[in-house]
Amino acid sequence: MSDFLLVGLGNPGAKYERTRHNIGFMVVERFARRHQIPLTQQKFHGRYATGIACGERIVLLEPLTFMNASGKSVAAAASFYGIDPGSILVVHDDIDLDFGTLRVKVGGGHGGHNGLRDIFDRLGSKDFVRVRVGVGRPRHGDVTNHVLSPFGEDETARVDGVLDDAADAIETIFEDGPEAAQNEFNGR
Repeated sequence: MSDFLLVGLGNPGAKYERTRHNIGFMVVERFARRHQIPLTQQKFHGRYATGIACGERIVLLEPLTFMNASGKSVAAAASFYGIDPGSILVVHDDIDLDFGTLRVKVGGGHGGHNGLRDIFDRLGSKDFVRVRVGVGRPRHGDVTNHVLSPFGEDETARVDGVLDDAADAIETIFEDGPEAAQNEFNGR
């Protein structure tokens, strides 16, 4: 078995719990519940847990540094467990995808996502797997207010299905690799 680091991006605190920017936290929590891995320990500037899922030893992590400093937490956990970037999977919100759309990606740019930018800077690498979860772009107005606001009424009804799909994508990545997950989920 090898070690993987599964990271969900978000912001700490009740104020942000059900916001678009916290979909990464929500997906990792769904995955943790499915695999009965209680996400309760505190270290690495975040909440974390270790467990076995999909035949792999996995470290789950929610950075509690606020989004823009996520790399501090990710780099600390990766260093402690000796996990290289190729064995890191980051789940994050993406305003360039319609709500509920998933894309599995390996490497590439940050697309203006400050959490990813900080992870790139602190790891010194872009070569990790990502599950991009679409939260849509606001029709008018400020992107920051959009991602930090709760889901709309129509979105709220669909959130559970999105979380399940994203957890399915993570399982596929761990069981069959990123390319298999791209083939299965990127065309939906």
